[in-house]
Amino acid sequence: MTYDEKLARFNEHIEDGGKVETNDWMPDDYRRGVLKFVEMHANSEIMGALPERECLPIAPSLRRKMSLAAKIQDEVGHAQLLYRVAEDLGKSRDTMFHDLVTGRSKFHNVFHYPVRHWGDVAIIGWLIDGAALVTQAALRDSSYAPYARVLKRICAEEQLHLRHGEHITMELSAGTDEQRAMFQEALDRWWLPIIHFFGPRSNVAKDLLLRWKVKTRTNEDLRQEFLDRYVPKILELGYTFPTPVPYRDADDYLVRDEDIDWEPLNDIKKNQGPETERRLTWRRDIYETHRWVRDAMAEPAVHAA
Repeated sequence: MTYDEKLARFNEHIEDGGKVETNDWMPDDYRRGVLKFVEMHANSEIMGALPERECLPIAPSLRRKMSLAAKIQDEVGHAQLLYRVAEDLGKSRDTMFHDLVTGRSKFHNVFHYPVRHWGDVAIIGWLIDGAALVTQAALRDSSYAPYARVLKRICAEEQLHLRHGEHITMELSAGTDEQRAMFQEALDRWWLPIIHFFGPRSNVAKDLLLRWKVKTRTNEDLRQEFLDRYVPKILELGYTFPTPVPYRDADDYLVRDEDIDWEPLNDIKKNQGPETERRLTWRRDIYETHRWVRDAMAEPAVHAA
């Protein structure tokens, strides 16, 4: 078969709802696109462990510290699962990690921001993990089958993380004025990055991952689901929103496009966020400090005579 014939058959397979396995023929653009997408997801999981790692020393109790440590461990595990999926597409794990710590590849916008107190843990666990679940649940129907399969496990664990964050939120909300103020202050700082989390409006005509059903929903569709799910809950708890302030239109909660300042996200796309360099330096130092472990595991076994 010619390339054009293979491509036509591939497109027909995708249109019919078919799935793609690692050893199947796929267009180069599909392979590159899926690799870049999954690699960024893996990077985001392992970099996402750092903000919460910074909050471990300020956990208000041993129980909270243990539950947060377990969540951090899960996030690192998710990264390893995703790097394994990406490896099968032709890029080694070492190369992906090197590209991450040297700033050549990207990770999600929300992990470029600082954490200041326990209210940040509530926001990350409830709203940021909630935003992640909205996107990842849609990706469980991705056309790239290995990614879709691993997301079933990740989403199951993220549901536990969501409950963890929700429980901390409810505890703060039912607490003292200072505790409620802590959550409100964190919400004021995180709201715009959470809106950015889903990205700008999708260009459906040019987005190959949407065309090939690697991604199954547009950015604005995912953001709308998040707003409709979480804005009523936040209002019910008595909190207020900074810009962009959601407003109600019939059954939906909307934000005006003109109220969204995209400049901070544009900086982060260039790896120039508020905490980008410090966190990458931290992750790079960890990577180098533990190099001996990787070297030891790579050495051939020496058997006694």
